[in-house]
Amino acid sequence: MNIPDPDDYVPSPCQRRCALDRQGRFCTGCRRTLAEITGWGSMTPDERRAVWAALKTRK
Repeated sequence: MNIPDPDDYVPSPCQRRCALDRQGRFCTGCRRTLAEITGWGSMTPDERRAVWAALKTRK
């Protein structure tokens, strides 16, 4: 059985306020793109950390 490493856990940035901005580029709650939102479940921890880093520049 493959047990995930708890040190690799990266929480979702979802704020439960899902709506796209007027340009349809980012969620107004978490500021992720649609591709980032739909791909979150299959991303590696490093990819998720990269999304978090990108969010800091979008606020």
